[in-house]
Amino acid sequence: MRFSPQLRALDWLVANPIAHRGLHDEAKGIVENTDDAFAAAMAHGYAIECDIQLTADGEAVVFHDETLERVTMGKGLVIDHSVAALKTVSYRQSKTRMQTLGELLDQVNGKVPLVIEIKTIWDGGAPLTRRALEVLQAYTGPYALMSFDPDAVALLAAIAPQTVRGITADRGVDAYYNMLPIARRLELQGMWHIDRSRPHFVSFDFKGLPFAPVQSIRSMGFPVITWTIKCKADEALARRYSDQVTFEGYLA
Repeated sequence: MRFSPQLRALDWLVANPIAHRGLHDEAKGIVENTDDAFAAAMAHGYAIECDIQLTADGEAVVFHDETLERVTMGKGLVIDHSVAALKTVSYRQSKTRMQTLGELLDQVNGKVPLVIEIKTIWDGGAPLTRRALEVLQAYTGPYALMSFDPDAVALLAAIAPQTVRGITADRGVDAYYNMLPIARRLELQGMWHIDRSRPHFVSFDFKGLPFAPVQSIRSMGFPVITWTIKCKADEALARRYSDQVTFEGYLA
């Protein structure tokens, strides 16, 4: 494996536990990937992991799913709606509204690190990646961008090499990957894309660790983050194989 020569100090990335989609708790009306969840994470000094999707009018909004139904009263694909339309959509368990990436940056304002996942449909996500970089251009707080899609990470390496970037991954055996050609699945499973994606860190599924390709990357000095940790016992185990945890459902 050949990595980017731009090894940098990433102590800030692994200094504190990372709240998965913010410190959410729907029983308390604090929904994932919302301003309330991010405020709760900041109150505890946690770093924040969040997700961004592209809208019909080319904006980056903070939301995990491709579709609206699971956590909101809306219907359909996020990408089929404008920002203005998405702002009218109510969450099922909260009165808050969906944020743009710019609004999230205004809220966090450098107080804690942001680990932002670019969501794609295995198409490289170029419009969303480029829009995220535009919004982040003037942001001075600590942040990293990451994606399951190695093409999105490779694009970051090509057009914004100074941006801290990571590959989000698992062992690639879930039925979700059946949509991909076998060659693409094998590339993801073996992390054979590393030479072109050139990540600075890896964010890997806890359930799949230890995993030889990940441990090899870590042995070279590249940070490994694990997801999603849901209890103290799993956290202790995860820290054997990683440098920091992305957690939810308890206080890390």
